Amino acid sequence: MPKKRHQSKYSKPPSVAPPILSSSSSRATPEHHERSVNQILADLRRSSLTQSGTSTGYTAATPTVPPLIRQILQIPETPAPPPRRLQRREINGRRAPPGPPPPRSWVSLAQSRHAPPELKASVLGRIQIWPLPGTYAPDAGSFVDQVLRQIALDWDQQRRWNKFYLYTLPSRLRTTLLSYVLELHGPGITIKDLRLILAGPAEEDLAQYEIEKPDLVELNGDLLCLDLAGAVGKSLTLKELNELLGIPREAAEPDLQDSWDVPAPTSGPVKLLPNLSQLSLAVDPGVGPLASWKQLLSLATKLPTLTHLNLSGWPEPSLTPNAKFVKVTSSVATGRLIQYAATGPYSHDLDGEWSEAILVLKRLSKSLYSLEYLDLTGCGDWFPALMKESDGTFMVDFVDWAGDWGKIMTLRLCSGYAIADDSTIGQVTRFADWAESATAVEKHIIAQRSGRGRWISVEKDTLSESAKAVIASQRLRGIA
Repeated sequence: MPKKRHQSKYSKPPSVAPPILSSSSSRATPEHHERSVNQILADLRRSSLTQSGTSTGYTAATPTVPPLIRQILQIPETPAPPPRRLQRREINGRRAPPGPPPPRSWVSLAQSRHAPPELKASVLGRIQIWPLPGTYAPDAGSFVDQVLRQIALDWDQQRRWNKFYLYTLPSRLRTTLLSYVLELHGPGITIKDLRLILAGPAEEDLAQYEIEKPDLVELNGDLLCLDLAGAVGKSLTLKELNELLGIPREAAEPDLQDSWDVPAPTSGPVKLLPNLSQLSLAVDPGVGPLASWKQLLSLATKLPTLTHLNLSGWPEPSLTPNAKFVKVTSSVATGRLIQYAATGPYSHDLDGEWSEAILVLKRLSKSLYSLEYLDLTGCGDWFPALMKESDGTFMVDFVDWAGDWGKIMTLRLCSGYAIADDSTIGQVTRFADWAESATAVEKHIIAQRSGRGRWISVEKDTLSESAKAVIASQRLRGIA
């Protein structure tokens, strides 16, 4: 049988160049053929240096020459390398991940376009934050108002140029300046700025110009109010504030003397604000999870004289808020998954369990037993924790409004939002739930005190006639 002939798919390339390349190769000069690749790269590096004038492009490796030979041969010095780019740092000092920060819709589910309508209904913008009662505020348009506003707008320069004069202002002007800086200065106020206004510059700067260190008792003895609304979680943390307002542990307790004849020890360092009675730690609900109840409990132990407190926008009381959805294995034998945190994802809605929130509020009331004013605006989601009871280890835990917080005479339980005519049914329903919870808390406190504590005034929202009609129609539909 004749053999089959297989035609090869691949053949030897032709030795003659295509006609398209022949024209370009004919125009090439011998100079182009003689130049090597290294010469072409050197020309590219040289051209990039002449165009940019800096060393940001491709730079050729220049051999180093000893300084003595460089002076003899009059060789210019090698240019210094460009400075390294500063790394972005977060508020707590940790290095931020590379790239731009994530959008807020990725971090907060309530602001995501994929969130359910009921969850979107709770996000109505920034809540209204009321100032602390009795605080000084200059008249709008007055000379003091204009000066303080200009200082706050130009805060980056003022904190450097006038750092030896800002802490000498009267106390009421310093507290007003803090609130203006928080409102008008975009980055907010840092812990260094707060220390500069309240205690003056660092000791090194004072010693350089032979300025005596200020006496904190004389300087801040009449400073009673500290308004830090919007600063917690944005530009400073409660841990930094705790370290600033507290007394160092090694100097808190004086050493005991061995003999009565030894002279009394000199007084150690005092508190930065010895007579602080009003404090505002209101936060924006968008950054609410950054407000730590654990750090607040630590700070409350150092403020026993506090009578007015503003916690507007704070999340539900929890010691482990990030472990709400975490489960762990109980043991190797059983291998069952149990909830890691005391509060689970269904603790409030299905189980009605508020034990952790009650425990945190009870610990707070034990430390701040002198409170007379408490503002919980925007905290309507955890209003039930103010009146619920939970079974503790040996007793029933609850917030004691007749004993620990029996001095509170003003309690603000507003939502912080305003219902408009074009509000959705979900927004009106949520607003009505907050108002009903506030009313239930008021009745619970009055019943618990029953003449033992002071008279309390609970400020809460009221529903309009149109909102009441919407709620009534929704309840009729539910019954039907």
